[in-house]
Amino acid sequence: MEIFGIDISPAGLLETVVPAVLKIGLLILAFIILLPIGKKLIKKAINKAGSNQKIAPTRVKTLEKLLQNLFAYVMFFVFVLMLFGIFNIPLGPLLAGAGIIGLAIGFGAQGLVSDVVTGFFILLERQLEIDDYVTTAGYDGIVEEIGLRTSKIRSFDGTLNFVPNRYIEGVANHSRGNMRALVDISIRYNDNVDEAINVLEQVCAEFKEDDRFKEGPDAIGVQSFGSTDIVLRVVGQTENGLQWECERAMRKQIKAAFDHAGIETPFPQQITIRNNQE
Repeated sequence: MEIFGIDISPAGLLETVVPAVLKIGLLILAFIILLPIGKKLIKKAINKAGSNQKIAPTRVKTLEKLLQNLFAYVMFFVFVLMLFGIFNIPLGPLLAGAGIIGLAIGFGAQGLVSDVVTGFFILLERQLEIDDYVTTAGYDGIVEEIGLRTSKIRSFDGTLNFVPNRYIEGVANHSRGNMRALVDISIRYNDNVDEAINVLEQVCAEFKEDDRFKEGPDAIGVQSFGSTDIVLRVVGQTENGLQWECERAMRKQIKAAFDHAGIETPFPQQITIRNNQE
């Protein structure tokens, strides 16, 4: 008796299964060997092309990950086809049946199609790239991978978020161009405002020599009046990703300078930090 051309009698199964197991083993071994080799070749080729074409490193990483994922999908598809070939299973009837089933499933797979289409435009428009700091789909963090179906965003607490591409909209990319380091610091009403601004200007003059700053910083004066304090503002443009570091350094230096000048900050100190794109 045969099913799909396979003799299912004990003797027939013995003659069929043993060679098939060996073939499957070799197929799996080839898959295990070729997959990492292919990924390494893709990485080498993309890095070489990026170097020759002077493509941004983040763009190179993005394309590298995407092509490696596509290669893995193709390898898996070939593996399945060869697996059917080992057992001499005809693909025609299976594909015909899959076409009918696929039509029914297709109505429920609109989300998958939307993910792929959105992923394509994300890559085409360069909305996201690997190592970008972004805010989107309710997540805030660093992009680790962009795929045709999902993207991975690592939050600052270490959580890795798998985000379907169809939910990526209204992207705020904080990694394009210089960033703004902004420090609001309070003084008491009975302190001399002009003296406090002069101290801030002296601190700013020191930071103007800091290579992390691309413009400024500058003491722009009184920002607002609180119920118990006067808020002064310092602003500067920094190299991308260094705005928080620069803000911390400025706050420390301002506090030391205020202490030396006898200017006290209200307790609790009112400081507002904001980061805005240029």
